Amino acid sequence: MNHLFQKQWCFIATLLLLLMCHTPAFSARETEDKTIAITGTIITSNGEPAAGVSVTIQETGKTTIANESGEFTFKNVKAGTYHLQAFLVGLEPVIIEVKVTEGQKTVTSITLTYTSQKLEEIVISSGGNRFARKESPDVSKMSLTNMENPQVYTVVSKELMKEQLITDYNSAFKNVPGAGIAEIRNQGRTTFISRGFPTPQLVRNGVGSFTYTTIDPANLERIEVIKGPSATLFGSTLSSFGGLFNRVTKKPFDTFKGEVSYSGGSWDLNRLTMDINAPINKNKTALLRINSALHSEKSFQDAGFNRNFFIAPSFSYTVNDRLTLLLDVEMSWNKSTSPTRLAPYTKGTARSIEELGIPYKLSFANNTINYSSQQYNIFAQAKYKLSESWTSQTIVSRTRSSSDGYVVALTVLTDSTLRQAVTNQEYPYYGTDIQQNFIGDFKIGTLRNRIVAGLDFYSLRSTRNDATVNMPALNFKKPGTAYNNFTVEKVSPLFANATFTNFAANRENTYSAYVSDVLNLTDRLLVMASLRVDRYTNLGTYYAYIDSTAGNYNQTALSPKLGMVYQVIKNKVSVFGNYMNGFNNVSGSDFSGNTFKPTEANQWEGGVKLDLNKISATLSYYNISVTNMTRDDVDHATFQVQDGTQLSKGYEAEVIANPLPGLNIVAGYTYNNSKYTKAKPDVDGLRPTTAGPPKVGNLWISYRITKGAVKGLGIGFGGIYASEYYQTQTNTVGSTSAFSFSIPSYTVLDAGVFYDKPGFRIGLKIDNLTNEKYWSYRLAAQNPLRATGNLTVKF
Repeated sequence: MNHLFQKQWCFIATLLLLLMCHTPAFSARETEDKTIAITGTIITSNGEPAAGVSVTIQETGKTTIANESGEFTFKNVKAGTYHLQAFLVGLEPVIIEVKVTEGQKTVTSITLTYTSQKLEEIVISSGGNRFARKESPDVSKMSLTNMENPQVYTVVSKELMKEQLITDYNSAFKNVPGAGIAEIRNQGRTTFISRGFPTPQLVRNGVGSFTYTTIDPANLERIEVIKGPSATLFGSTLSSFGGLFNRVTKKPFDTFKGEVSYSGGSWDLNRLTMDINAPINKNKTALLRINSALHSEKSFQDAGFNRNFFIAPSFSYTVNDRLTLLLDVEMSWNKSTSPTRLAPYTKGTARSIEELGIPYKLSFANNTINYSSQQYNIFAQAKYKLSESWTSQTIVSRTRSSSDGYVVALTVLTDSTLRQAVTNQEYPYYGTDIQQNFIGDFKIGTLRNRIVAGLDFYSLRSTRNDATVNMPALNFKKPGTAYNNFTVEKVSPLFANATFTNFAANRENTYSAYVSDVLNLTDRLLVMASLRVDRYTNLGTYYAYIDSTAGNYNQTALSPKLGMVYQVIKNKVSVFGNYMNGFNNVSGSDFSGNTFKPTEANQWEGGVKLDLNKISATLSYYNISVTNMTRDDVDHATFQVQDGTQLSKGYEAEVIANPLPGLNIVAGYTYNNSKYTKAKPDVDGLRPTTAGPPKVGNLWISYRITKGAVKGLGIGFGGIYASEYYQTQTNTVGSTSAFSFSIPSYTVLDAGVFYDKPGFRIGLKIDNLTNEKYWSYRLAAQNPLRATGNLTVKF
């Protein structure tokens, strides 16, 4: 593995040197001091003046730059029709048509929206609301600003992650209201909470990207957290009833730029990353960007490690003024010990992870018992401008994630003993998502209408070959010398007599069609109507050794979505409401032979959005009702009925503020009330244990000096809070007594200091300042106080 890392990194270093030799050409523009013919103002979509924007008259090649107020002028332009192109890295380029009449001044205005194609943040010299940009082409799959969108979503930007010295993907979710602590599963894949529902990481750049392994943050432009059942635009296989997480990757742009960064910290953290961007031809139609990371760290516990190599090249090519092609690839190789997974003893006296008394720094693992994983994610896109009103978008996404080796699970047997179970597995996943969208923006009479219509094919395949062996019981309070017997040399021979199971576990296809339409009834009142139809085909689990298939079934589901937005103050204050639907496919049938229907979630939501110069905020209340849940049939043993229900309701608040120049605040708070309203007797009326903490808060406050000799020097402070919740909770049923096992509340505080200049950045971050002891849903102990330092060189 180390030899492979060295070869890969040498290749990247060579490519870095070649790209650094590239020097883009710059041309000076002459200004003419004659009669004004065209004048205008450029603003961003949140109403701020867009200073520094380059404006070009395409027919003449004349260029000027917008001033600090976003104003620009052209002189001595002959009468006629012209096209003005406005461009700035970090903003979507715009082309508008203007008509110049002889002897008259032509006045126009241009509005630009933010894009992800940038390497550095656009920093307004006065400070600016640096983390409040939410414009996204993925959330609604059309050009719709946050203030026009009746759906709630949160964005964690690359700039915020840099300021917080994020070195692992899971830490970025400290900035997501309600997400909680990551539930890390055996292969490193993670699940967070959204509105009371566990939500996995399945979406990249707006389409399916089944990632079964660890995600490296080196290629992240932003994380978009889309709230509520989102099956209408994304499908049931990618979204939970609480929403979805969309990873937006870095894309190339037409300026040579780059950075190399090193982070080092507690527990032998060593992380080297690289981000290089350059045009590769003279006319800048071919662009290349490469992100890479080499990461190694140990656990704070006695055993545990993670080593990872990651590379992500991205290439775009503008064929002509209508057609643009993009190829975006991620590849990684990882070697790790499996994360902790602990099952409590349901008949013991301990009623919480604290009462259980497992030593915080003991892993009950061994570094020789580990696994290796590989993944690739290929994203190919073709955008074709059919006309001024219509665009075609074709996307192909291919993924492969695999995990080979040993993973460990811990089970508590008594009040003082536990057992280690080791699984030897070979588990590859293959995913394909092919999507075709037609996106329109046109007038119906005097009314603006925006629409997306699409077809989607999603396929997931996996095979599984594994066996599990159990180790002798171990006293977890006083392990003694038996603790040292858990090594690969002792474990490996046990599999000689173990029974391996080899089967095709997932063979599912989904065929979908959808349409979403947004109509401006007035310039302030918008209505949205959307519908999706899904045909789900599950080919079942195939057991090759007996040539038998089990669990195959087909289902069809409709998913509607309705929304309305009224902008009380244009582009500043909006009130919104929505109805959204999601579904999960369910196999099997009841005692009478009736095939089960998909489980459905229906959300009603209302709220208000603010997008002012100093503050951006979203306040909302939601009610999600889940129907068609299966539960035990009390009249027919071993059968189920499908009349179960669940309710999840609550409110969310997110505030991003810039009250003073250089001072930025990111804060969120969520309250979620979830319960089974009609379910199996052992959980009926209780909160689902997978719903996470009912109350979760997050905060980050930073201040950077914006003027003077130490401009760019800054400090940050913040943290997360979560209330107590249950890992296990059941009612008394018959002779089985009720049992609850809780995870305590936690408050984790972080602080950092940084010095950010155009050519370099230095940072120091302390996580968990108070050495708080806290645990994940899988009862994995989380990091104590940790220090991380960073040096980044920009060029």
